[in-house]
Amino acid sequence: MIETLRVHDIAKRYGATVALDGVDLAIRAGEVHALLGENGAGKSTLMGVLAGAVNADRGEMTLDGERYAPHSPHDARQRGVTLIHQELSLCPHLSVMENVLLGSETSRWGWIDRDAARARATELIAELPHPEIHPLKRVADLSLPARQIVEICRALASDSRVLLMDEPTSSLQGGDVERLFALIRRLASRGMAIIYISHFLEEVRQIADRYTVLRDGMSVATGDINDTTNESLISSMVGRPASVLFPVRSRGAVGDVALSVRGLVSPPRLRQASFDLRRGEIFGIAGLLGSGRTELVRALFALDEPEAGSINDVPAKSSSAAERVRQGVGYLSEDRKGEGLALPMTIADNLCATRPALSARGLGILDLTKQAERARHWIRELRIRATSPNQRVRALSGGNQQKVAIGRLLHQEADVLLLDEPTRGVDVGSRSDVYDVIVQRAAAGCAVLVVSSYLPELFGLCDRLAVMCRGELSEARPISEWTPETVLAVAIGGDLSLWKTEGRESGLYPSDP
Repeated sequence: MIETLRVHDIAKRYGATVALDGVDLAIRAGEVHALLGENGAGKSTLMGVLAGAVNADRGEMTLDGERYAPHSPHDARQRGVTLIHQELSLCPHLSVMENVLLGSETSRWGWIDRDAARARATELIAELPHPEIHPLKRVADLSLPARQIVEICRALASDSRVLLMDEPTSSLQGGDVERLFALIRRLASRGMAIIYISHFLEEVRQIADRYTVLRDGMSVATGDINDTTNESLISSMVGRPASVLFPVRSRGAVGDVALSVRGLVSPPRLRQASFDLRRGEIFGIAGLLGSGRTELVRALFALDEPEAGSINDVPAKSSSAAERVRQGVGYLSEDRKGEGLALPMTIADNLCATRPALSARGLGILDLTKQAERARHWIRELRIRATSPNQRVRALSGGNQQKVAIGRLLHQEADVLLLDEPTRGVDVGSRSDVYDVIVQRAAAGCAVLVVSSYLPELFGLCDRLAVMCRGELSEARPISEWTPETVLAVAIGGDLSLWKTEGRESGLYPSDP
């Protein structure tokens, strides 16, 4: 294959922080090249360099054999290099059409040709059809998965030769992922070069031809994806031999019921949910996107007002999120950027936000020295890669941001944890750290509820599991009674005659720890 893009010895430093320290990369026309590495390894910085958003301190790049040094994202797009961001960069007040064609508008005599623009947007949307998406619909009215598809369609509008995809499936599931993979294969067959970032190795194996691993800002391994093992890839990413991802648990008797939920209803998505969550257990909830999983957790934390039902024998309508915090309930949002963290604020401010009294002196005055000490404690405990407690959260990698969000619940000393997609967009090493924290909290007597789209996570962590389907929560069963097949059967409302135990022999789903 012909090399489309070559990167040699790229380096970038931010003050004392070395983001890139000699990266080499070669992308061929018509291939899907996976870029792997832990959060903080330099993947996003490298994508910024390639997309013209970051200027490298040293190194050189060539595009189709010619020197390539874009001075802006617009310049990169003009040269045929486009980045699809993991953190969506859409304009929510504009329509789908306006977002898709932003910067690539069709004009006539200096005016935007709206008929031509609508036709072009419709053509692009047809590449990844979604029932919510219409050219004239406002992006603010779309769900997160639909917005992710709009972001992808916008990248296609520039007729790129090199497409940079940073976690493009982070908000997608099932059919949307399959349609995206089919689109990627079509684009590659047309000669487009695609750099694909993902933390899911099974996903990488399904779509990528070759791979490059970054660690500590350097490229440490490259080759054909079929010529290596997952253990070898993980070892390259973390710099040590691959070990069991999920911590070993000594399962003892669980405690009393911490959360008793009966008949919880929150239209339009949540139609009925009843379950008991006990202290010392990890209770998993699976289900397809849009099934009502997130709405259930938001209703439990009183972020959405339920229409009916009770929590601990009290009408669910009567509570507020502030009251839930006082009751010792902690909530981790699936939307880290939108509502999980205050990105412009410091690590210390975020960690201590839900229980500032622990960092206060008399008369409720915040003691900044005490706050910094508390923050340093959690930075050490959670292995957060940061320069100081005063570093802005927006400057951290995605995995370290997620650790800050989890650290806020630990500082809060919550004994009931509601975790919605706790490892979304998190690398292998950081994911293992998050799993350690979850298991430790359960061992300390906390009641932990985990909502996840990632079945290996649920099978590796949970004591019991229930499945959401069309807004209704199934009966909870011990994890040993579930297989991936039966989870899917319940999630799609299928036949439960699939209830059997062969499903774990695939090796993708860990046996009971």
